[in-house]
Amino acid sequence: MFRRLLIAAVLAAAPSLALAQSVQQLKNQPPDGAVMTFLLTDGTVLAQGYNYSDWYVLTPDKTGSYVNGTWKTVGSLPSNYAPYANASRVLADGRVLIEGGEYNFGNFAFTNLGAIYDPIAQTWTSVKPPKGWKNIGDSPSTVLPDGRFLVGQKFTKRVAVLDPSTMKWTELKSKGKNDWNAEEGYTLMPDGTILTYDVLDNPQSEEYNPTTGKWKSLGSTVVNLQGPPCCGCIQVPPKNWCYYPPGETGPGMLRPDGTVFATGATHTGSNTAHTAIYTPGSGWAAGPDFPNQDQAGDDYAALLTDGDVLVEGNSSELYDFDGTNLKDTSVTGQGSLMVLPTGQILMGGVEVYNNKGTYQTAWQPTITSSPAKVTGGSTYPISGTQFNGLSEANSFGDELEQATNYPLVQITNNSSKDVFYARTHDHSSMGVATGSETVSTSFDVPTGAEKGASSLVVIANGIPSKPVSVTVQ
Repeated sequence: MFRRLLIAAVLAAAPSLALAQSVQQLKNQPPDGAVMTFLLTDGTVLAQGYNYSDWYVLTPDKTGSYVNGTWKTVGSLPSNYAPYANASRVLADGRVLIEGGEYNFGNFAFTNLGAIYDPIAQTWTSVKPPKGWKNIGDSPSTVLPDGRFLVGQKFTKRVAVLDPSTMKWTELKSKGKNDWNAEEGYTLMPDGTILTYDVLDNPQSEEYNPTTGKWKSLGSTVVNLQGPPCCGCIQVPPKNWCYYPPGETGPGMLRPDGTVFATGATHTGSNTAHTAIYTPGSGWAAGPDFPNQDQAGDDYAALLTDGDVLVEGNSSELYDFDGTNLKDTSVTGQGSLMVLPTGQILMGGVEVYNNKGTYQTAWQPTITSSPAKVTGGSTYPISGTQFNGLSEANSFGDELEQATNYPLVQITNNSSKDVFYARTHDHSSMGVATGSETVSTSFDVPTGAEKGASSLVVIANGIPSKPVSVTVQ
């Protein structure tokens, strides 16, 4: 919650030359910095500036390079809304939804305001809160496999879903929750349930079934992932009652092997921050502790294409979890971490992290049905498997979520090698690790796509399918 709001703009001098080469600064920097970023379904990146109400879009160059991409200004938020530490997601129709915010215009607000971004019109429109919700604040959220946006109300055990097709909220049952939603994060699992590890009721964990509306205990995380309670009374509008923050945990990440890597903050009476590993059907086991007395309470993590988890410590140092060890990369992060279609990690909207590892063949999306010929300006269906990847792939915890578990369609001209992204929308699933299930999406071929023989791939979380041939007419 009290994560630093500004990140240093330069790397620390300590990294060796070899490690420094794994980081590239963007040739063109965002006009007003980047609080957080979203990968839009046309391959561009939407970024919130440090003015909080202003937004920009990064477009890769014709080779597909984000390092050499260019920025442009798009529509600002409604005049009464400039949030930080809000719930957020890219929806199945390609729009971006942000809800609530611990801060509004830089002040504690725990606001219930929200807005939705139309990537075609490049404008924001206000969204009303669930009925009776006076606060949303820095609440946990996810998109369910059926495309509905799920959010937990910060100061209660209540949850609600927004149907993007009607823009109407429905409050769901929330039976058996151990504690309130404050400071907890959601991790979407392959079976459609939501995993969380508790903050107030630490070190317990639980899962939510949105179909039944029931919470189920997953037992102790074995090690305590919660940071100490902080800061005394914070007055919550509109009635200004006292909120006593229960502490923080770090981001949780579903990995390709089906386990969840959960990170923690330094808890009371200790200088050591722990991690834990959840294996469905087997429960929790202690993971490696953070080195250097670092921690990850309220910080970022991203899934690398080789299955490792890249975690940013509160010191800004980046750590790599390979399934067994948590290693210091000797690279300094720059704020938010988000997986790009290239497999690179965009850091703070100002540079990219290049990982040396690569994906396994079994993790790739597969295309089973696609058009042989396409025309610029037209829309086409495409189907196959694993279009949503094996994980949401990006996590902060209770706020600032930037999940990328949706398909992108990339077309590359065989002669020029120029790259074009076709805007995808109306995905049949927003689940993760969908296995052999056939899923689909629609894609709009850009009018500027070069004509002629080309190759087409579907990309999920930076991992491309094998290419299929397509002719752009």
